[in-house]
Amino acid sequence: MNITGGSKHAIAQRLFILVAGLWVGSILSAGYLVAPTIFNTLTDRQVAGMVAGSIFKVEALLSTIVSIALMVLANLLINRGLSEYRSIRWLLLAMLLCSLVASIILIPWMNTLRDEALIQGMPVMLSPSASAFATLHGVSSAVFLIQSALGIYLLWRLTKNTQS
Repeated sequence: MNITGGSKHAIAQRLFILVAGLWVGSILSAGYLVAPTIFNTLTDRQVAGMVAGSIFKVEALLSTIVSIALMVLANLLINRGLSEYRSIRWLLLAMLLCSLVASIILIPWMNTLRDEALIQGMPVMLSPSASAFATLHGVSSAVFLIQSALGIYLLWRLTKNTQS
């Protein structure tokens, strides 16, 4: 994206890039720094999983809100003649879908399996639901990886220099 100081939309474009950068940074920090640190620090993997799950739940909600807000801002910029944001909307939509799948389907399902196991007095990985939980965890990790890659690509596109 080419942002020039004289552009009448430079502030909106800079705000878009700033918010997108902070958002993608939070996604990457939660998934690839905070969660592994929690599991390496806490000796009880059940507690570590519950803490990490809470962080991912908040991150999914944040991702839903920010992706919708950025899609609205992208529409505003497109309506003001900045057509390069058309393709950015597709990236935002894909990232929104990832966060919705996580927050509406995967996280609640995993929480239900974990809560049912706790009611039975055992960790989820020792319960009859262990294989289902492991499968959901794998799908959740894949969705998070896709969202992370889309976020990195989003930032790559947003910081593209069109003058060279």
